[in-house]
Amino acid sequence: MNTPSTTRGAASNTTAAQRLPSTGLEDRRGRALRDLRISVTDRCNFRCVYCMPKEIFGRDYQFMERSELLTFEEITKVARTALSFGVTKLRLTGGEPLLRRGIEDLIAQLAELRALDGRKPDIALTTNGSALPVKAQALKEAGLDRVTVSLDSLDDAKFQAMNDVRFPVARVLDGIAAAQDAGLGPIKINTVVKRDTVDEILPLARHFRGTGNILRFIEYMDVGASNGWVLDEVVPSAEVVDIIGREHPLRPLEPNSMGETAQRWAYEDGEGEIGVISSVTRAFCGTCTRARISAEGKLYTCLFAESGYDLRALLRDGASDEQLKDALCGVWQRRDDRYSELRSGLLDGGKPTRKHIEMSYIGG
Repeated sequence: MNTPSTTRGAASNTTAAQRLPSTGLEDRRGRALRDLRISVTDRCNFRCVYCMPKEIFGRDYQFMERSELLTFEEITKVARTALSFGVTKLRLTGGEPLLRRGIEDLIAQLAELRALDGRKPDIALTTNGSALPVKAQALKEAGLDRVTVSLDSLDDAKFQAMNDVRFPVARVLDGIAAAQDAGLGPIKINTVVKRDTVDEILPLARHFRGTGNILRFIEYMDVGASNGWVLDEVVPSAEVVDIIGREHPLRPLEPNSMGETAQRWAYEDGEGEIGVISSVTRAFCGTCTRARISAEGKLYTCLFAESGYDLRALLRDGASDEQLKDALCGVWQRRDDRYSELRSGLLDGGKPTRKHIEMSYIGG
């Protein structure tokens, strides 16, 4: 992987970080860095067919050794640097982040950091929910603000077929309840919709309507090469909104913040809201404020990236804070990603023509 040339050698008296305005860091398209998503492990206890199918990630699959993963101290150093450029949100992902031993200690370290405005960063975690019944309270006490839970069906047989490890849906629902009781809400429930799972939309909407939690439907995306993605399997978000709206009328809501990925829709009777994430049919590249760190310390500026930039090598080579700032600054300032806007010209017969990094490797 590439390492930015600006990171080598002694720090200059006029580093890129020092030349930047104190209010933030912008890429070539004027997009500020605001959200850092950090993968803490490449392992997962599920084998969801659209993410980590068993035929690829089987018993003989070689996951990373612990020594290859960024340590909590290294993650905290990278996060501190990102906060100095205007990042306000930290998202912990995986794999399944709750498989990382001592994850509460990392959250506690991150909760001690401060953004440019002096506030604690907003810290969230995306999980399959399997460990939440035993972890939720400790996560909250460590400083976690909320969780997002992935759940694609309420039908137990279908859900077990999807996760492919016979994990019952009731235990995920128990995890959501535990997170809610611990104060990690409102909880977001992420559902990936494919053409053959359209009949899951209404049952999920009915279940979570009025609970105070937010159900979000995600268009099936062409991330990685292992999920067999084809365009014909994508269900447009507009269709999802129409299906729900026919039973429970909806009205559009304004985004909560600049760069928010989900379009928000409220139930007209006041029973909560849903969200739709439309990377395929309604690209939001123009407002993307997210960078991603993989479990072993590669920096990626797009979910659909082909390669990343090795921050772990810098950290373990004894790079100073200024050198780390220069590296992050240089990568972001050169950023010109807009894959979702260009996708239609990069398909052949509805299939991707180039490889992307796997979602299980970089996080969602």
